[in-house]
Amino acid sequence: MMLNSQSIGNKIVAARKKVNLSQAELAQKVSISPQAVGKWERGESMPDITTLNRLAEILGVDLNYFSDSFQTEKNVTPFIEKISKETGERAKNSPSEKFDWNWDMSQGNWIDADFSGLKNIKEKFSSSNMKNCKFIKSDLSGLILGKNNIEACDFSNSDIRNTKIQSSNLSNNQFNNCYFIDANIFKSNIEKCNFSEADFSGAEILESNLESSTVNDVVWKFTKFFKSSISNIVFTGAFEDCHFENCSFYGVKFQDATILNTFFKYNDRFKKVQFVNCKVDKITYAFLKNNQANLTGISILEDIDKQ
Repeated sequence: MMLNSQSIGNKIVAARKKVNLSQAELAQKVSISPQAVGKWERGESMPDITTLNRLAEILGVDLNYFSDSFQTEKNVTPFIEKISKETGERAKNSPSEKFDWNWDMSQGNWIDADFSGLKNIKEKFSSSNMKNCKFIKSDLSGLILGKNNIEACDFSNSDIRNTKIQSSNLSNNQFNNCYFIDANIFKSNIEKCNFSEADFSGAEILESNLESSTVNDVVWKFTKFFKSSISNIVFTGAFEDCHFENCSFYGVKFQDATILNTFFKYNDRFKKVQFVNCKVDKITYAFLKNNQANLTGISILEDIDKQ
């Protein structure tokens, strides 16, 4: 379902007039100000998904009416006819049965939009510009996110597992407590993002740039970094069965980290990486030594156990 702020505004105007509601009357039913309705109708802002659902009920239209591909005249149901239906009849079908939730979010320009709780996006979500948007507690799993510019958005507590993020720019975003399990990040720039408490188990970060981001209490397990640039990052916590190969490191520190069965090979500027109070197993120590790491601040777990 492709959404466009100007198109949605025009459709709200048409449906509102068809059911003989003023802007003020519609605003009262949606519990917002008439000025906000005016901004929608002029295309200056756009209702969030929950509000679109409410508008569809009030105006007597299918939710997909707001899509660019929806045929307007054939599908606007008069408001009087809509409200005359019995409540019990409306309750027979759940929202998932009433509406087609195959959203098409590609090629959009989304500013200050609230998509929190969004789910069932089965199409590609690509070539879009998103700024100051909210995707809190959303299901974005299994998507192909290609050629997007995503800035200052909040994805906290969202499911992003099995998602492919390709040729995209992500800056100043919140990804707190997100699931990136088995995600694939390819040829993308990630800068000044917060990944605190995120889970990157099985994720691959390939030919990408990870810079000046927060990675506190992140789960790194079977995570692969390949041909990527990693700069101004402090890694803490546990690494298990991870892989760093052909990466470049600038201003990177591993602090209070436990690193187990983790592979390091052909990494550039690895001598400059700081290890502070880190614990590793023998195999990881061998990989680090072979990659010419500065071993100061590293203890082998077996040696510690013997003390």
